[in-house]
Amino acid sequence: MDLKLAGRSALITGGSKGIGLATARWFAAEGVDVCLVARSADDLKRAAETVRAGASVTVETLAGDLSDPAVRAAVVTRFPDVDILINNAGAVPGGPLDKVDEATWRAAWDLKMFGYIDMARRYFARMKARRRGVIVNIIGVGGERLDFNYIAGSTGNAGLIAFTRALGGQSPDFGIRVLGVNPGPVATERMEFLGRERAARELGDPERWRERFAQMPWGRPATCDEIAASVVFLASDLSSYTSGTILTIDGGLVHRSGLP
Repeated sequence: MDLKLAGRSALITGGSKGIGLATARWFAAEGVDVCLVARSADDLKRAAETVRAGASVTVETLAGDLSDPAVRAAVVTRFPDVDILINNAGAVPGGPLDKVDEATWRAAWDLKMFGYIDMARRYFARMKARRRGVIVNIIGVGGERLDFNYIAGSTGNAGLIAFTRALGGQSPDFGIRVLGVNPGPVATERMEFLGRERAARELGDPERWRERFAQMPWGRPATCDEIAASVVFLASDLSSYTSGTILTIDGGLVHRSGLP
């Protein structure tokens, strides 16, 4: 399917691995030039090589910690005129209220919640001046399936869902679409790391981390490609009447009963 994206540019934060890298590959396959931002220069180099190997597009990178406002400003200076912004950087640690101290909570929100909001603010102004642009926030089902043991993430994700809906409800007046995607469990390196931690803690054996897959829809997590394909479609003109919408991709998990 031709998504009519060829010749455009997309900035993807957290673009060196997982959903971010998969999204870059899918954009590149549609002829979109991509700009990748992440903390690790080495990971970005490998990601850029992967994207270039699959498509003849321009791939640029910038290493930096997006929890720092100065880095966010530098990103906009380096990539001022992108057509599409994908906010994807950031992971909030798990734990109940008494296990997530203030410093940890603030650090996580500085990267994901306030990072998303500030990047959207900066690029929204530029897109508004052009009367053209798309912003997609990769959020997470923790903002829908609220969890005592993921309280910082659930609270932050719920806030980003509200932010996306509020901004996306009015943004068409300025020629801009703002949307969100809420992935459920996705097969990423981070998922394996957290799964091994949990299996070691609860089952006494980190190698048993895949056992929880049995409780998931279809007995598995989503793939990064399944999320990325939807992100790229939402950013395309074939979805041009979509704004203020949150697409949940979790195999029905949010509405599934009987799971711990």
